[in-house]
Amino acid sequence: MKRTVDFSMFRCPLCVSSMDAASGKSLICTERGHTFDLSRHGYVNFLTKPVKTSYGAELFEARSRLIGEFGFFDPLHDAIAELISHPKSGHEAFTILDSGCGEGSHLNALCGFDYAGKAAIGTGIDLSKDGILKASKAFKDQMWAVADVARAPFHDRQFDVVLSIFSPNYAEFHRLLKNDGMLVKVVPRSDYLIELRQFLYTDSPRRTYSNAAAVERFTANAAHSRPVRLRYVKTLDQQAIHWLLKMTPLAWSAPKDRISLLKEMKTADITVDVDILIGMK
Repeated sequence: MKRTVDFSMFRCPLCVSSMDAASGKSLICTERGHTFDLSRHGYVNFLTKPVKTSYGAELFEARSRLIGEFGFFDPLHDAIAELISHPKSGHEAFTILDSGCGEGSHLNALCGFDYAGKAAIGTGIDLSKDGILKASKAFKDQMWAVADVARAPFHDRQFDVVLSIFSPNYAEFHRLLKNDGMLVKVVPRSDYLIELRQFLYTDSPRRTYSNAAAVERFTANAAHSRPVRLRYVKTLDQQAIHWLLKMTPLAWSAPKDRISLLKEMKTADITVDVDILIGMK
């Protein structure tokens, strides 16, 4: 069943005026008539010109399978849901914005939890039209939009939680959160996919990683911040290994001979090691 969208949440990303959806085919701003089309699949494209990204349909297909079919990030979803589940007095709904949502698998999983007796209403935005198209086809209960986080097409104080998983963006997060809202950002730690790093890059700076800069930036931008570490190991079968290699940027510039060797493996233990950074408004 498709979610009934409250279009009053949106504002024009060009002139910040309210939007009217009376035509049923477009959102039109009330001040200057800027028009943004509603796709037949249910998403809105707020970009005024095409944007090239490194993330395409093949990557999003692999990520959706690794997350949805294999459950690669299930422990992460469980941890985030527990951290954000608390009573929201006076709120009729529990609203989550996934900024940089890709194909929507993380947001869809998190909307499946119960939050202090309330169901979550999810909205996802991403610059990649391929990602949003896949999300809108697969997950009808959430709202999706092709949009730039730096010019987020929403009125102020719309969301209880703003979520950023492996995404570098901070723009507008404070504006978008309700007064008692929560910013949740997931950043890799040094052991994240360490098996891939060490196997693919035998003599390269990419064998190691530090999230110190990302954590410092979060602390500077989010009040009352705190980190929660999550570390676990998943044993991937050969198919899941192939999905992971298509999903992660670590494989994009790796030596082809090392990629081929990894693809031949029947199983591989892969570490997920992250900081879940929490900031309260």
